[in-house]
Amino acid sequence: MSNSADSPGTGATGTGPARGPRLRPVRILTAAVFALAGLIFFTSFDTAKGTDIRQDASLLKLSDLIQQRSRKNKGLDESNATLRDSVESLAESDDGSTKAEDEKLSGLEQSAGTHELTGKAVTVTLNDAPPDATAKLPGYPEPQPDYLVIHQQDLQAVVNALWQGGAKGIRVMDQRLISTSAVRCVGNTLILQGRVYSPPYRITAVGDPDRLKQALADSRAIQTYMVYVNVYGLGWNVTDDGTVTLPGYTGTVDLHYAKPVG
Repeated sequence: MSNSADSPGTGATGTGPARGPRLRPVRILTAAVFALAGLIFFTSFDTAKGTDIRQDASLLKLSDLIQQRSRKNKGLDESNATLRDSVESLAESDDGSTKAEDEKLSGLEQSAGTHELTGKAVTVTLNDAPPDATAKLPGYPEPQPDYLVIHQQDLQAVVNALWQGGAKGIRVMDQRLISTSAVRCVGNTLILQGRVYSPPYRITAVGDPDRLKQALADSRAIQTYMVYVNVYGLGWNVTDDGTVTLPGYTGTVDLHYAKPVG
């Protein structure tokens, strides 16, 4: 007699007690799937603690804090500018200095960037490439993510070239640069004097437009940037703005990390 998988077994003599029915493999697999599903459900519940883990507000807290501080710094800069204007008005109304001294002070303030500056200007606009950009020219690799965004050195290259071209004053976004200004990027955002900006980035310089544009063309760093413009589509635009008035710098001029020598 042959035994089938569904038949009860027999002992060696054929008279032993029958064993219980065997569990089919499909039943074992079904039980394992339900057990795993239960474990996943419990883990998700324990992690979420009753919240939507895909929309957890805690993930946005740092970004919100940065934006809040940026807005606060902007308000403080505006308040500082108003107070500075009031102080200057009071000083002019009761001033014991000579005309020559006043002219010297005005020249120093102009050089420091704390007064408005009017003149012919050029604006450079830089922008990230489209996220789905591909290499436009043969022989170049497909882009890595950092090929498609504006970096700190790109902004610094433009600012340095404009100074080299004789710029009398430079504004980045809505802020005037001074000698202690630092153009810094974190990720794909610009942090300038306590405030945060996203692309496109606009840099405006007052000076001789022809000299400014020539300095941009002569910059080795910008020539490298232009390769990425032509191959991957990074944004680059230079415009003549005519006569423009740059605002004076309104932030603090205190040095926090440097001390005078001597």
